[in-house]
Amino acid sequence: MAKRDFYEILGVPKNASDEDIKKSYRKLAMKFHPDRNQGEAAKEAEVKFKEAKEAYEMLSDPQKRAAYDQHGHAGVDPNMRGPGGEGFGGFAEAFGDIFGEMFGQQQRGRGGRQVFRGGDLSYGMEVTLEEAAKGKEAQIRIPTHENCEVCSGTGAKPGTQAKTCGTCGGAGAVQVRQGFFSVQQTCPTCRGMGKTISDPCIPCAGQGKIKKQKTLEVKIPAGIDGGMRIRSAGNGEPGTNGGPPGDLYIEIRLKKHDIFERDGDDLHCSVPINIVTASLGGEIDVPTLDGKAAIDLPEGTQNGKQFRLRGKGIKGVRASYPGDLYCHITVETPVKLTEHQRKLLKELDESFKKGGSKHSPTGDSWTDKLKGFFS
Repeated sequence: MAKRDFYEILGVPKNASDEDIKKSYRKLAMKFHPDRNQGEAAKEAEVKFKEAKEAYEMLSDPQKRAAYDQHGHAGVDPNMRGPGGEGFGGFAEAFGDIFGEMFGQQQRGRGGRQVFRGGDLSYGMEVTLEEAAKGKEAQIRIPTHENCEVCSGTGAKPGTQAKTCGTCGGAGAVQVRQGFFSVQQTCPTCRGMGKTISDPCIPCAGQGKIKKQKTLEVKIPAGIDGGMRIRSAGNGEPGTNGGPPGDLYIEIRLKKHDIFERDGDDLHCSVPINIVTASLGGEIDVPTLDGKAAIDLPEGTQNGKQFRLRGKGIKGVRASYPGDLYCHITVETPVKLTEHQRKLLKELDESFKKGGSKHSPTGDSWTDKLKGFFS
């Protein structure tokens, strides 16, 4: 049977970049890996896995790819390798990435044991709008793990000791045959520890560590917004077998403000005024995060009118200048009127009617629309 085109196998065009070829191969290798296909689908998956492997091995090597582009399958021999396994580095790198995704992030420690990176932790922190705008320093308490004082971190009950795992010989991993391929998996007996404990320490349940709390100083940068995260390296869960710890991610949650609403680096607020101020105009004070600011209202200001105060918003963490403040005018209808006030309003209404449409900027257009609607 004639071999399929390598680019067709990987599903990429002939001008695909090295990164696109690598991504496509990793996706196919994950899909057709023997560990992920059992039963009737295993045989077909094995064939496609081998095809993808061969295609990537050829196209990831610049010299072999050039020869293949020029002469096709006749220009390359998949069984040939240059001195020192030339061309295999790219394949090994990509395949190593796939192993990391399938079996967790793991490395080799002293004595050949597998070491695992600790998990990441998440901490939700609520901050006010003012704190987000100006930044702050805060203290938080997070879980941490310290060596158990009873067993000195061994996990074994005092007077006993852990034994080398008989399944993996202390390596923490075993080789498992899957069809034509041999893969390495975490030892199911010791779960990667390389040792087994028959009589575990009671206070730490054989883990060798006790969970405690520690206080951490956190600096919140000025301009941070809700939904952003701050990474604190090395303050996550501890690693296994001496592996590196995970990270702590502080998730920022913005408290609801009584006056302002934040939209990116801009701020919005509603400014209520009475009908007299709206009609006559004049200067009014509006709030900002830095204090008061003045707005000059024109005569006849309508409800919903928007005023923009440049630079009165928030300077974001990645911004070079602050956002703006948008003040939205809300004209309030008076309530709980006295008899005298009612009389004055009726007199005012009569004067408006005598003046015609000149006192109502949208009255005529609204009347015309109604006539068209009901006709």
